[in-house]
Amino acid sequence: MSAVNHFTHGPLTPLLAYVMSCIGSMLGLRLTAQAHASRGASRIRWLIGAAISIGGTGIWVMHFIGMMGFEVEGTQIKYDVPLTVASAVVAIVVVGTGLFLVSYGGGRLLALLGGGLLTGLGVASMHYLGMYAMNMSAHVSYDRKVVAASVAIAVIAATVALWFTMRVKRPVWIAGAALVMGVAVSGMHYTGMYAMLVTVDPEPSAVPGADALDFLVPLMTVISLITLTMLLMVILSPSEEELHEDAELVARLELRRRASQQPQPYPAPIPLHPRPAQQQSAQRQPVQQQPAQQRPVQPQPVFGAPVPEPQPILGAPTSPQQQGFPEDSPRSKIRRR
Repeated sequence: MSAVNHFTHGPLTPLLAYVMSCIGSMLGLRLTAQAHASRGASRIRWLIGAAISIGGTGIWVMHFIGMMGFEVEGTQIKYDVPLTVASAVVAIVVVGTGLFLVSYGGGRLLALLGGGLLTGLGVASMHYLGMYAMNMSAHVSYDRKVVAASVAIAVIAATVALWFTMRVKRPVWIAGAALVMGVAVSGMHYTGMYAMLVTVDPEPSAVPGADALDFLVPLMTVISLITLTMLLMVILSPSEEELHEDAELVARLELRRRASQQPQPYPAPIPLHPRPAQQQSAQRQPVQQQPAQQRPVQPQPVFGAPVPEPQPILGAPTSPQQQGFPEDSPRSKIRRR
């Protein structure tokens, strides 16, 4: 059994790891709050950013910063590059899966517990995959009870973190939740490291892999720069309250625009010479319409009925002399006979 030292550089590595975990968690919570206030593709982008922040910076970067202080006497420690990169991908994917389950699950308890279990198991897998990526001239074993305790801590911490993403929205609460998440992630990490038992080989051999300073530091720097970029995006983006205020303002402007497009009735013309009040009141009274005079109905001739003789019109000439015709002479009467 060899001496395993988890704090080679003193409290520097655990403090720095805790700070990075808090920063990643705080940024991830802020991004999830922004995602809940967005819709469509914008919401998906914010959730992906939250997965990178929590899984990449808050968990994976914290893990390997803590590993920088890990040392085993009698052997050199190097890292398998593909396995280390795979551990970072696992951390981001499982955290993103949990965030999407909770975000689109409508805040239901089943979605929260399922997402917490999946994310916790994924974080524990990332942790032990990263530890498996360490190459050393030694035999490594694990205490099963301590491993089970670390997995339980990971599941509980992931469930609490997902609950924070649904409930925490104000900056003060986000900062407090990030501090709690940092403690949970750091506690899970060092519990898992405590479960590690190392026995150095009697005859040390060459250790393959990449050195921590040559590989891990550049990779952690890239992820940290991505995190800072997303932090600037969050700072410059409007908050949830500002988004609601903008939506209300846009709705008011739209209502005003529609009201202005409707035709307005023309006002009644104002008379130049005002009339007396009595005359105006008389004009306001409704005018009663006179009933129309009905014309006498002319009798229609019936087929086969005798035609009545025409009646003389009063005042009209009846004799030929009155009508202007000359009286018949005796000769005309004889000719007619």
